[in-house]
Amino acid sequence: MASGLEGVVAAETVLSHTDAAAGMVWVRGHALPELVAEHGFEGMVALLWEGFAGDGLTREGVREAFGAARVAAFGRLDGLGHGRPVYEAMRLGLAAVPDNAGAAEIVGTMTVIVAALARGDAALVAPDPELSTAADLLRTAQGRVAAPEIVAALDTYFTVMAESGLSASSFAGRIVASTRASLAASVMGAWCAFTGALHGGAPGPTLAMIEAAAAAPDLDAWIEARLWAGERLMGFGHRVFQGNDPRSEAMRVALAGMGTMGERLAFAALLEQRVAVVVDRVKPGRVLAPNVEIMAALLLDAVGFRGEMFTPVFGVGRCVGWIAHALEQRSTGRMIRPTSRYVG
Repeated sequence: MASGLEGVVAAETVLSHTDAAAGMVWVRGHALPELVAEHGFEGMVALLWEGFAGDGLTREGVREAFGAARVAAFGRLDGLGHGRPVYEAMRLGLAAVPDNAGAAEIVGTMTVIVAALARGDAALVAPDPELSTAADLLRTAQGRVAAPEIVAALDTYFTVMAESGLSASSFAGRIVASTRASLAASVMGAWCAFTGALHGGAPGPTLAMIEAAAAAPDLDAWIEARLWAGERLMGFGHRVFQGNDPRSEAMRVALAGMGTMGERLAFAALLEQRVAVVVDRVKPGRVLAPNVEIMAALLLDAVGFRGEMFTPVFGVGRCVGWIAHALEQRSTGRMIRPTSRYVG
């Protein structure tokens, strides 16, 4: 059996399909570039949830439902584990979501929790239900209305990162849902899996790696030293894509549209190029292609979130995918129960 269940089919899904050879992700039959250009985050959610969280879903209807859910969740904020690390505070906030919570209520609650944690000790800002998820998260987290290009960048991020097939967190959510536990419990399970450094916890360390590389007097020597030391180069290596991830390209375009990211994008391109050269020299035959986390880290930093908030912000977008997987798994009526091979 492959390590990490690689190549093992564990579910049948209508939600998304990844074509690694073509460098494309399809969500409910729609190519990723189409989702960004024509649907946006709430429109993508309408497509993703259709038939699972309702019928005849629309972009405007999802936007209204999320807005109302944020207003309701804001009225229930209580403490949020002040003084605790962000991941723990997120877990405590999600634990307060009632078992009978619906899909929109969970997304609205998560958005409000993230905004409150981003505020730190500053006064909380009440949600505006008329705004999109991206626009209102930026406003309530940062205390000001974000520029259109900033909102567009975060909306692109949410759109392309919401669904990624049977990732560790989505699979965890499906396992919980398969037992007929609540949707809230499924999202909690998915969030717990998501916080690991090899999964949703990757963007923060990736930004730190980019900044360390940028400060190095000799970039090739810096890369080589880490390869010989056996250190992981955050932002490089992926089980599916080999440098052709369409999510990265969508975020690269969004960052370029901000007009202030030319230098950082140029360095990211240089870093990707030099890693390929050094890896080929130091470890011939090994491929260490850049993954989506480089553009994700640059984008989250560019729109104004501090590093410790990267994973919670990521979770706002990804939780709609967790919900879709949980609802799809629930519809099968089958509990996930694999077997193990005894080797003791």
